[in-house]
Amino acid sequence: MKLFRSTAVVLALTTGLLALPAQAEVVQNSSGDPLYTAEAPGAFSMVADLLIARPLLIAATVIGAGVFVVALPFAATGGGIGDAGRALVVEPGKAAFVRCLGCTGDGYNKRQ
Repeated sequence: MKLFRSTAVVLALTTGLLALPAQAEVVQNSSGDPLYTAEAPGAFSMVADLLIARPLLIAATVIGAGVFVVALPFAATGGGIGDAGRALVVEPGKAAFVRCLGCTGDGYNKRQ
């Protein structure tokens, strides 16, 4: 019974924290050049991202890799290995490791 209560409390807290939106402000440079436009998230967004979102995204990447290995024979017969790999491993991995801390978009601004 104690395990059930502990699990219920953890689930309730996690669900409550995930329901809070982590919003970031967009700050533009005075030049107006989109190359120098930066997304400047607040401190609460960074803390929530670091403590909640990143561990969940890393876990989703690891679980997605396991599911991908299991689904690989089926994806190979259907010809969707690339799509399955992108959806299960690459997208959560990019969200976990490529985007800046507290940012809502994935990736970073690249110079072309």
